[in-house]
Amino acid sequence: MPLRAAAKVVAALALVVALTPLLHAAPAERPNLVFIMADDLGWRDLACFGSTFHQTPNVDRLAARGVKFTQAYAANPLCSPTRSSVLTGLWPARTGITAPVCHLPEVILDKGLAKGNPRQRVRVAQSVTRLKTDYITLPKVLKAAGYRTGHFGKWHLGSEPYSALQQGFEVDFPHWPGPGPAGSYVAPWAPAFPVKGAAGEHIEDRTAEAAATFIRENRDRPFYLNYWQFSVHAPYDPKPALVEKYRRRADPKNPQHNPVYAAMVESLDDGVGRVLAALEECGLMEKTVIVYFSDNGGVNWQALKPTNGKGGAKGIAAEFAEIPPTSNAPLRAGKASLYEGGVREPCIVHWPGVTRPGTSNDTPIQSIDWMPTLLEILGVPAPAGFRPDGISIVPALRGGPLARETLYWHFPHDTPASGQHPATTVRRGDWKLHRIFAGNADGSDLLELYNLREDLGETRNLAAQQPALVQELNARISGFLQETQAVIPTLNPDYRPAAGEAVEAPARNARKKS
Repeated sequence: MPLRAAAKVVAALALVVALTPLLHAAPAERPNLVFIMADDLGWRDLACFGSTFHQTPNVDRLAARGVKFTQAYAANPLCSPTRSSVLTGLWPARTGITAPVCHLPEVILDKGLAKGNPRQRVRVAQSVTRLKTDYITLPKVLKAAGYRTGHFGKWHLGSEPYSALQQGFEVDFPHWPGPGPAGSYVAPWAPAFPVKGAAGEHIEDRTAEAAATFIRENRDRPFYLNYWQFSVHAPYDPKPALVEKYRRRADPKNPQHNPVYAAMVESLDDGVGRVLAALEECGLMEKTVIVYFSDNGGVNWQALKPTNGKGGAKGIAAEFAEIPPTSNAPLRAGKASLYEGGVREPCIVHWPGVTRPGTSNDTPIQSIDWMPTLLEILGVPAPAGFRPDGISIVPALRGGPLARETLYWHFPHDTPASGQHPATTVRRGDWKLHRIFAGNADGSDLLELYNLREDLGETRNLAAQQPALVQELNARISGFLQETQAVIPTLNPDYRPAAGEAVEAPARNARKKS
């Protein structure tokens, strides 16, 4: 047997051994779990988080019943890495899934540096393209503990044999590995899409209704429902009637005023409403823990570029193509950036009898915290060998402090659209240090230090004024990279700039639109 195959067998057997004790755990009166995660929804995109343009009555209703976390963070500024962190409790730097590439045909399971591109100054990471099945995941643990498990919506962590069905979910709808809803939100969908819909049907309505059916079918037993929304990721093709509604509401003086994006946010909210209605219909709201989250920040830099080109959506989007989908102001930047606009997320937790309705909490938390937190909330013991990078935030949910000093982000990739270059970031208290690999003209790392309490928009780099603090935080970054065995970008020895191109570090001073 080849060594890699043998290693996979050993890992699978170890996972079975770790989960075996849970097979006999009595579910009894354990609460249900509903985890709702939006795609590309920005920190200020919900009315309950400050939007005065988007209308989100259903998510607002959930916020009124739970607690809002105002400093909740994704572990990565892009989707697949954050999704993996939710399911495993591990930093993307550790798993190697650091970019949203899990839909690509090539199966890459080992992390490393990508082949040097002579037009790139820095050699970046080659992201892992599948969530390996030997990880201990939240659905595997809950399934072994007697929960019925179902995933509805976007997956983007790998096709068969790395789909949701191999990661602990018994139901997966629509069982689609792609990054978006098959080229269009509005049916007819692409021929390869496993679900067929009537003309004009919206994928969010269809997916939410399937999730609601799952709730009704499992009302008498504990269940874990993932409703990971396709919304509000591109392509930008909403219901035309909703575009007209927001066209009339749009005010160019409002940083958020794109009617196409607002229409997509309303469909996102409608999906949440269907799920909440099913819980209420079945009398399960007070028996269900609900988390609402997003996988990365809102898109504030991309023009609307619809790809389906049918049903009038292309013309609708083109009309508003000069207006960025959203604004994350006062946060800097957006999706695919390690500035706050790319990683700070809207977050709501409803834990009946524990979280105080209609409250806010400013404790910094991160997506790696969900798995250990939810196991504690549900009363399911962690399996042997489970060593999460995250911590349980139950103390914060009860109104107390968390015993943690630092949060980290590792993004070893170049994303020209957002202005993000390969970097690792640490936050300790109010201080946030960015290490941009080879960001200086001489090839050394560029360091940016911000005080989030005084400068939430990350506009004033204080690195020169705080050399001792920079040294301390930079040392913490080095320790994090070593401990996680992260892939560290390096200068590319084969770099050959194009004719006329200056050999210089990427500009970091120009601010993107917020």
